[in-house]
Order: sequence, then C-alpha cells, then structure tokens
Amino acid sequence: MYEGIRNKENMELKPTESELEILQVIWKRGQCTVRDVHEELAKSKESGYTTTLKLMQIMHEKGLVERNTDAKTHLYKAVITRGEAQQGALDKIISTVFKGSTSDLVIQALGQHRASKDEIDAIKDYLKQFEDKE
Repeated sequence: MYEGIRNKENMELKPTESELEILQVIWKRGQCTVRDVHEELAKSKESGYTTTLKLMQIMHEKGLVERNTDAKTHLYKAVITRGEAQQGALDKIISTVFKGSTSDLVIQALGQHRASKDEIDAIKDYLKQFEDKE
C-alpha cells in the first residue's frame, strides 16, 4: 500500500515554499497523482511536469508525503497536516524574524492587515482564555 511511512517524532518536517504549494493541493484533495498536482499548480504558475515530479519525490524522501505504489500511477498523500505545517512555519518566523516575540508578531500582523470585526472578536475571545488562567 503506502510506502515510505516515516516516524514524524524523529524528523523535523520543514516544507519549502514550493513543497507547501504542493501540500495545499494534496490537503484539498486527500490524495493525488503527480499529474493532478501539476495541473492544479499550472492554473496559477508556470512549472514543468518533471519539476513537480522531482519535488514530490523529494517530499517523499523527506517524509512529507507517502506514496501508494500499488497501481501504475502512484498516489501521494500528506503525512504532515496543515496545522503541523502552519505551526512549524509560525515557530520559524517567530524565532527568526521576531526574535521570539509573539507580541511583536501579532502587532505587526494586525498593523499590516485589516482584521474584520469578527476576527477581532475571535482574537479577544482567545485572549480571554489566558486572562482567566491567571
């Protein structure tokens, strides 16, 4: 069935920007062939099929995706979840760009992008959880 299952606890799974684009397609569909991914990516950017294939092979080697080799056309599915990828990217940004300051990140994000009233309310509700714990 799926080959190349990796132990996520022993590996740091850090997808590149191109790998994240591929993962977005796989997360949306559940499992995909290289052609499926390539055709979806081709809608928004120019890239060759062999580039997509090579990236997905690298992703398999890194343990970001699993590959089902039962059929002639291999099917790929994500090993890393969207939440794990978001957490990893955010941790990297906070530690490198914001030197560990979560408040600087939030201030910068809210200062650069207009949040809707619903988003601001959700942020307030989330922060209240921390106030109640004190």
